[in-house]
Amino acid sequence: MRQLDLRRYPVSIDKPDEPFALMQDKGPEFYVAQSGLIGTDGQYPTHKVSFTAEKDQYDLGEGKDELRVPLTWRSADGVQYTKTYVFHRGSYVVDVEFTVKNTSHREWSGYFYGQFQRTHAVAKRGFFGATPSYTGGAIYTPENKFQKIPLDEMAEKTLKPDVTGGWVAMLEQYFVSSWLLPQDQHNEFYSRTLEGKYHVLGFKNLNPTKVEPGQTGIIKERFYAGPTEHKILKTLPEGMNLTVDYGWLTFISAPLFWLLAAIHGLLGNWGWAIIVLTILIKAAFYPLSATSYKSMAQMRKLQPKMQALKERFGDDRQKLNQAMMELYKTEKINPLGGCLPILVQIPVFLALYWVLLESVEMRQAPWILWIRDLSAQDPHYVLPLIMGVSMFAQQKLNPQPVDPVQQKVFMVMPVVFTAMFLFFPAGLVLYWTVNNILSIAQQWRITRVIEGKK
Repeated sequence: MRQLDLRRYPVSIDKPDEPFALMQDKGPEFYVAQSGLIGTDGQYPTHKVSFTAEKDQYDLGEGKDELRVPLTWRSADGVQYTKTYVFHRGSYVVDVEFTVKNTSHREWSGYFYGQFQRTHAVAKRGFFGATPSYTGGAIYTPENKFQKIPLDEMAEKTLKPDVTGGWVAMLEQYFVSSWLLPQDQHNEFYSRTLEGKYHVLGFKNLNPTKVEPGQTGIIKERFYAGPTEHKILKTLPEGMNLTVDYGWLTFISAPLFWLLAAIHGLLGNWGWAIIVLTILIKAAFYPLSATSYKSMAQMRKLQPKMQALKERFGDDRQKLNQAMMELYKTEKINPLGGCLPILVQIPVFLALYWVLLESVEMRQAPWILWIRDLSAQDPHYVLPLIMGVSMFAQQKLNPQPVDPVQQKVFMVMPVVFTAMFLFFPAGLVLYWTVNNILSIAQQWRITRVIEGKK
C-alpha cells in the first residue's frame, strides 16, 4: 500500500475533511507496506512489478460488507497472478490474497512475504524537543513476546529465523500497521536498511506453497492499519494491545486507562473523565498525602523559631544545621517526613501521564468551551496559567526555606513549570491543575488544624 488515509481520523481538528495519511510514498515521511511472492525458479510478483487494475476506482456499495480490488500480472513463464485486496466495512483489517493460476508445464512453488518500509519520521516538536512517543518497528513472538525494533537498529538487528505465529508492526503515536500471521504458520522475521535511509521490517513464509500445472492456488495474509484503540486491539491477535506504548509503567497505566474508559462510558466526555479519575486517585492517596501535609504544616509552624536560629548563627552553617536538627528532635518532627508519601505517588502520576499521552481515544477529544482537543496544547494558554497560579498558591502553604537562595529557587519554579506546560497537551495540564487544586484544599485544611493547636 503506497497511500493509506484514515477517514475517521482528521489530520487536525481545524481540518475535519482532510484524513490523516498513515502511509504515503511522497514527501519526507516515506512509509509504505509491501508484499509479494518469491521463489527459486522463474519470475515472481514481488512488490516491484507493475500490476494492472480493471478499473480506476473501486467503491464499497450500499448494503455491501466487502470490497475486492483485484490486480493482475502475468509472468513470462506462463503463470497468471491475481493480487486481491479485500476490504471489510467498519474494519481496519485488510486481506491480501494472491491467486496463482499455473498455466505452465511445471510445478510452481513460492513464498509469501510482507514488509514495511519507511524513512525516519519527522519528529513532532514540542517544548524541550520532540515528543517522547516511540516511532519504529516492533515484533511479537509467542516465545519472546513484545520487542521493539528501533529504526536506527534495523541494519544490524538479527531477528528470529524461525517463528510460529506472531506479528511484525510499525508503531507511532496513536497508530499502528501490522502483518497478522496465523498461529500455526512458520515464518522468518527480518530487518534491514536500504540506501542508508529506508528501514525495512518484515516476514517471509518458510513453508512453500505448491501449485501443480493446470491448477490454481491461493496464498493470503491479513494486514492491519489503523488506530491503537483499545477496544479494536482486543479483537486482534495476542500482543497487539501492547502496541499502546506505556513503557515500563504498563502494569499501572493499563488499569488506569481501564478506569478512565469506564468513567468516560458513564459521562461521555474525556475531560470530565480525567477530572473524576484525578479525584479518585487523590482519594486513594489521601492518607499518604495527609502524612506529607501534616509534616509540612508542622515545619511551617516552626518557621519563626527557625528564622530566629538563622539570625542567631548568621553564616555559620554548621552550627545552624546542628541547632535546627536539635529543634526537630525537641519538637519530634521528621524534616523528611513529607517526602516518602510524595515519592510513592510518583509512579502513579507518571503512569497517568503516559495514559493521557498515548491513548488515541484522547486524540481530538473536546472538553468544554475553547478546549476542543485534549491531546493538543491549550490554544489560549488558560489552563497552564491556572496551573501556574495553583502551584504558586501551593508553595505558599509549604514551609519556606531558611536559605535565601533556596527561597528564590522555589519562587521561580511555578514560572518554569508554567512555561513548560504551555506546550503540553491540554488533557495533561487539566489533570495536573485539578490535582494541584485538590492538594491545596487538603493541605490548607491540615495546616489550619495543625497551626490551631497550642
